[in-house]
Amino acid sequence: MTATHDSGATRPARWLDGLKRTRFVLAAAALAFGALWLLGAIHAAPALAGFALIAAAVLIATASAETTPALLPRDEPRAPRIGDPLIEAVLAGLPDPVVALDHRGDVVALNVRAAAVAPALRPGESVSLGLRVPEVLEAIRHARASGTSQRAEFFQRVPFDRWYEAIVTPILSSGADSRPGLLLLAFHDLTPLRRVEEMRADFIANASHELRTPLAALSGFIDTLRGSAREDPAARERFLAIMQVQADRMARLIDDLLSLSRIELNAHLRPDKQVDLGAIVRQVADSLQTLARDRDAVRDRGPGIAPEHLPRLTERFYRVDVSESRAQGGTGLGLALVKHILNRHGGRLTIESVPGQGATFTAHLPIAEAPAGGGL
Repeated sequence: MTATHDSGATRPARWLDGLKRTRFVLAAAALAFGALWLLGAIHAAPALAGFALIAAAVLIATASAETTPALLPRDEPRAPRIGDPLIEAVLAGLPDPVVALDHRGDVVALNVRAAAVAPALRPGESVSLGLRVPEVLEAIRHARASGTSQRAEFFQRVPFDRWYEAIVTPILSSGADSRPGLLLLAFHDLTPLRRVEEMRADFIANASHELRTPLAALSGFIDTLRGSAREDPAARERFLAIMQVQADRMARLIDDLLSLSRIELNAHLRPDKQVDLGAIVRQVADSLQTLARDRDAVRDRGPGIAPEHLPRLTERFYRVDVSESRAQGGTGLGLALVKHILNRHGGRLTIESVPGQGATFTAHLPIAEAPAGGGL
């Protein structure tokens, strides 16, 4: 839409057009002043002067009304304003993180969820200043140029590994201008789907590797029981006991793998409930009293761990002594479970050990502030 200015040649035409539209008003004024002059109420000169003033006022008002531009032409939409309450209310009601951008790519508004995904975004600033993701910025440029929705996937490592799909939807202007008046940038969290895919692959790889040994033992004992030990009751009882141990080990291994997978699936979600650690520690201690008494393992008086093994102790299935771990019924996943649980709670695990003096495992957890009413 282009603006034009009246030239001197068009002004007489505008005055004539104004006279045509106001002719009835001017005629009424002329009749009134004429009647007053005929009745002797006023003289001719004041009557002519009064009519001239009224005619001039009417014509000037008409011309001013024609030259005043419309505040908002119908074919030129209003540009989105920063802090627009309507836009902010719409974004606040959406379940996904959403950012509203103007046609230049400046942030108009964003909801709380979007601020958590991209905390550097600020209303009134360019989206490229607060979101340094080339794939998303390219999608915004394409959506702005083409007027069609664009999608892009990206990965974030801080503070947790997260996968997102960014969806840029242009809101086209309703007038003659086909440029987008507003761009909506929405983020869809793909992390659960990606973690399920990774867990499936890890579970198959780990299970196939770790289950191979007990399955091979079970298969060998079954063949023996079907062959030479078929008529030997003592050998049969001994082999059945070993088979039971191997079956129990497989059950523990599968349980630990499933537990680890569930923890990893929600690793990016911080727990939002406060708990009393003292009660949990007492419950765990009570449940392990029998085991600790049987093994005399209240204190670690073991051989300790060599320094080269310490950095890898929380890896899946990493064992310093494989045969000893299996003899104790371990699956090689215990410390991996501990590490992932602590990570989800914003904590960490430290391990200190001196060869010949045992080892100390310390779990560090952040202490939440108590609510105003007190209690945990």
